Amino acid sequence: MHTNLTFADHLRLIDDRSTAFHTAVAAAPSLDAPVPSCPEWTLFDLVQHLGMGRRRSAAIVAAGPADGPPDKSVWDDGTGAPRERQALLAWWRESVERLTSALREAGPDRRCWTWWGDSQSPETSGAWARRQVAEIAVHTHDAQLAVGSPEPLPDEVALDAFDDCQFTLCSTDVAWPHEPAVVEYHATEGRSWRLRLSGDGAQASRLGEPAAGEDPDRDTADVSARGTASDLVLFFYGRMTPDSPKLELDGDRRIFDQLIAWDPSV
Repeated sequence: MHTNLTFADHLRLIDDRSTAFHTAVAAAPSLDAPVPSCPEWTLFDLVQHLGMGRRRSAAIVAAGPADGPPDKSVWDDGTGAPRERQALLAWWRESVERLTSALREAGPDRRCWTWWGDSQSPETSGAWARRQVAEIAVHTHDAQLAVGSPEPLPDEVALDAFDDCQFTLCSTDVAWPHEPAVVEYHATEGRSWRLRLSGDGAQASRLGEPAAGEDPDRDTADVSARGTASDLVLFFYGRMTPDSPKLELDGDRRIFDQLIAWDPSV
């Protein structure tokens, strides 16, 4: 049986991945170093993007129940991130502290505005904490790529992040615009997920925990991907192509192309 990480776990991992991000930026020969996984971005651009995102997330959590996100002026004073390295790193630490302070004050159950209201994930501060781990982890990998020392996402981070990808980022009640399909993902660490795509939207489930109305004994996958949890996360976020030798794909690969191109918000 799959067990999600706790709110305390997510706070711990935000700190862990934020420290790893700091380490990568501090080791870079230049803040102008290109980020291979984020075309046209320098390392400075990456730090500014990630820091601003944490400040925005902190403001959303602090605001509590709302019909929309806080005005940009609440979390962005318009000055941007400083360009001198030590000042930039201090700005990054402050950005993370704003986030973790807002989360600790809110606790895991505060209702918050989210952009994933049609997904299977709750609209809570706890769900925001979970999202932060995945986002910081993937961008830490980007920073490590920029300095030439990429590392796999830690297993604990990757397994939870991929679960979040399915239930928060993939699941939706927006109709799938193609032929119905079932996608399965298998992590070599021993966990698997199923995504059912149809006119009713995208419904995620963990194998062994079938979605409503699904026959748990029926092998229905039209396409599947197998790899480490880290590689599945990097594949999901476009940091790894379907042709990577690190992934084992089986079935109709066109479905992955359709998933990559699909934007339910349009």
